[in-house]
Amino acid sequence: MPVGTKGTVKGLTPEDLKTLGAGVVLGNTYHLYLRPGADLIEEVGGLHAFTGWKGPMLTDSGGYQVFSLAKKRTISEKGVEFASVYDGSRHVFTPELATGAQEKIGADIAMVLDECPPAGMDYDYHAESLRRTARWAERCKEAHTRPDQALFGIVQGGLHPDLRRESLERTVEIGFDGYAVGGLSVGESRGEMLEVLGYTAPMLPADTPRYFMGIGDPVGILEVIRLGVDMFDCVLPTRIARHGAVLTADGRLNLRNARFRRDFGPLDPECPCETCAGYSRAYLAHLVREDELLGHRLITYHNVHFTLELCRRARKEILASRYGEWSRAWISRYTGE
Repeated sequence: MPVGTKGTVKGLTPEDLKTLGAGVVLGNTYHLYLRPGADLIEEVGGLHAFTGWKGPMLTDSGGYQVFSLAKKRTISEKGVEFASVYDGSRHVFTPELATGAQEKIGADIAMVLDECPPAGMDYDYHAESLRRTARWAERCKEAHTRPDQALFGIVQGGLHPDLRRESLERTVEIGFDGYAVGGLSVGESRGEMLEVLGYTAPMLPADTPRYFMGIGDPVGILEVIRLGVDMFDCVLPTRIARHGAVLTADGRLNLRNARFRRDFGPLDPECPCETCAGYSRAYLAHLVREDELLGHRLITYHNVHFTLELCRRARKEILASRYGEWSRAWISRYTGE
């Protein structure tokens, strides 16, 4: 799912996203609540009308900012008090406020408010945190009133199997339309992340979506799909594009490298996207070095196309019962190992 934190996937129009075949686009409640404001978005008819994107949308509750803005927030049973990243003003995100704001914003999928602890916190901290997150989830469920909006719960518990099981059982007992595995990709090793996901995902209900929050590199995507994940998001494809990094079947390219100055071939010879069909590596490398907006847009378009096409191919291989063999071969080529 491409990430449009502030109501836009950076560099791409809604028409681009439709052409690329994006299924769901993300927005972030924390940022949209502060600017332009949930009331304004509700006034214009919701996030779809405001942004021009007619497809499904999912909004984070602000829970990720509990992690990313750790120096600007205070956690209590009531909720999380933030200092705005824009003007320093104070705002208290309670489960009720986060749920109400997402209803005003009008996303198709809303997330409960949770705490995403960083890697390295001790067992007792994770235990206290997951229980507070479970209590917040109950409050979100009670506050949720829109029948046309799905509400997803979030499983926490760090790297501890017993805490993951406790969080999962408490969250499933409340009952949600889908379930996310949170608290990963926050500083732990890739091996630790996959180990936790490996025993958590199979315990989630098989008849509801399983959402891994925050993974977007090609190898990571294929690994979490293998473990049973249905949905995932990350800013990686768009963020690295702004620095001249390109995703290809043979690994990541950095167009700032001197070898691309006179490389007149396409970004990825196997890719049919408009960037690869119409522009050379040399030209795109020039745009990157000059920090031209067109370069950011064209590489972003390619990276998002590449990522979505990888997911479409994975789906085909699953349906053909070839996923294991295919994904191992794909990863081997991508990593060169």
